[in-house]
This record gives sequence, structure tokens and C-alpha cells, in this order.
Amino acid sequence: MANNSNDLAHQEARLAYKLLAPAAIILLLVALYPLGQVFYTSMTDRVFASGQEPNFVGFDNYRQLLSMRIVELPPQVDDDGNIIRDDDGNIVYERPIQVLPREPRRFRDVWQINLFGTRYLIAASNPAFISAITNTLIFTIISVFLETILGLMIALVVNSNFKGRGAMRAIMLVPWAVITVVSARMWEWMLASSRVGIFNTLLRRFDLIDESIAFLQTSTWQLPSMIAVDVWKTTPFMALLILAGLQLIPNELYEASRVDGASKIRQFFSITLPLIKPSLAVALIFRTLDALRVFDIFQVLLAQSRYSMASYNYFQLINNRAMGMSSAIGVVIFIIIFVFALMYIKALGVDAE
Repeated sequence: MANNSNDLAHQEARLAYKLLAPAAIILLLVALYPLGQVFYTSMTDRVFASGQEPNFVGFDNYRQLLSMRIVELPPQVDDDGNIIRDDDGNIVYERPIQVLPREPRRFRDVWQINLFGTRYLIAASNPAFISAITNTLIFTIISVFLETILGLMIALVVNSNFKGRGAMRAIMLVPWAVITVVSARMWEWMLASSRVGIFNTLLRRFDLIDESIAFLQTSTWQLPSMIAVDVWKTTPFMALLILAGLQLIPNELYEASRVDGASKIRQFFSITLPLIKPSLAVALIFRTLDALRVFDIFQVLLAQSRYSMASYNYFQLINNRAMGMSSAIGVVIFIIIFVFALMYIKALGVDAE
């Protein structure tokens, strides 16, 4: 009897492989081959829209993008060897350009940190791309966190029974249905520092500011503005995916828990949250993947004043025509997304579900 069961299992496995074979072949043709081509191009100096024969440069594009150095910044000293201080008694340090290496490639100052009374420079050969990675990671972590919390709250509300629930579910999808470029332009007007900007108008009306805030021109406000635009647009998407998971939870579980005297909070942490974990993991993976590839709102609202990884990739390909460098950036984005996906799968236990 056991042998018959094993034979049946092997037959089912072989049938599954045969059914999956066409999809696997299509995946090889439409995904893996282009990806391999991008990997190869990233190791050349190919010029976009040019008949020039590319040269193989190995990992030089990656070195130009990712090379970083940590250099101690020495204080300035006078002719007698004494440390120079300003009028407030603070140490005057040498200019970064005087201590950063220029060969075999030039490094530029990215950050300065004080550690145990010593100032260090964190420099990069391509500070624009390092800043783009930082911008994208900060944008992704904060926006996905806010969208998940707000999406969960909205999903819990629209999942409950109340009059007009259907209309509420339709209304909540309106921001997500708006084309991203259109919503970016709309937010550009609202964030304007002139009378057109509704936020500055309201802040002045309630005497919260003395002068208008240039949300899209001031570096301090640029990233929060991008996060606000994305949270407004994409929270409904998270709510929709989480709502799909909530719909699968049987009401009998809640009824049994109420009989046992469980509170709403206890029901949420003991029933709702564990059972929506697979749906939550899918929502997080999809949203994080999109956030790491964010391009449109950065390009529309900030252009070249501040980059995401994808907008910097566009700049290298279209403006600089550096197709090899652009391909290397694409590979870096792919690796970062892949790492995030693995982290979610392991942390949320999706592979064990």
C-alpha cells in the first residue's frame, strides 16, 4: 500500500514538472535572458544610441558607483603646531578636498561624523549615487511602514459591517486609481510656495509659519514631501491587499473568542494578525519592490535636484548616454530588491506557510 502511495506521489510530481515546463521556458526567454544581457552590458562602456563598439571593462562601473573611503579629517595648525580654533572655540578642520584621494579615482565628501573627539569623512567616488541609495532606502522604509499601518487601519474599518461599506471601499481606491504623474503634478501645485500651494496657505492662515516653505526646493523638506505623496497614493493599495486577507478569516473564530471573553485587542493579536500574515507579507513585498524602484514622483517633482536610484539610472542613460553605467545601476537595484524580498520571506515565515 505504501509503495502504491509513493508511486502515485512520484507520478503527480512528474506531471507537475511537465505542466510547469512551458512556464519555465517562457520565464527563461522573457526574464532571465534580458537580465543576463543587463549583467553583461554593466561590464562594458557601451554608449546608448551609438554605433561605437563597446569595450569590456569588468567591474569598473561598479567600482565607480560604489567605491567609498573613510578618512580622518585633521585639524588645521598654525606655524607653531598649535590647533587653530574659531571665535567660538571650535576646532577648525582641513578642507575635505585637501585630504581626499584623487587617484586612481577622485573621491568627494558625502558625510562627516565626529567619533570620540575625531572627525571622519565618509567619501565616495560617486556621491550622487550613494545619496540616491540613501534617499531610496529612507523613502522605502518610512513610506512602506506608514502605508502598512494606515492600510491595516483602513482595511479593518471597511471590513466591518456598516451602512455604505461598498461606497467606502470604492472611494478609498480613488488615490490609487489616479495616474502617478497626474497625482505628482497635483501635489506639486499643493506644495508650491506661492498662493497656489494649499499647504502654505493653510499654515499661514493658522499662523503656524511666518513665511512660505519651499517644500520641493528645500533639501530638508524634499524627502518628507515625496513620502507624503507616496503614502497618499499607495495606502489604498496596501489596504486592498490586507482586506483580501481579512475576508478569508472565518467569523466563527471571532464568535468563539467572544464566548471565551477575548477583547477586541486580544482578538486582533491572537486571530487577525496571525491569519493575515501571508497577505501582509505579499503586500509588503510588492510595495517594497515598487518603493525601491520609485522613479516617477522623484523625476516629476525633483528632476535632477534629488535622485532616487531609478531616477539616477534614467539620468545616466538619457542625459549621459552611459548605458554600461546605467546597466550597473540596474543590477544594484535588482540585488537590493532581492535582498529585501528574502528578508521579508524569512522574517514573516512565508516559506513555511
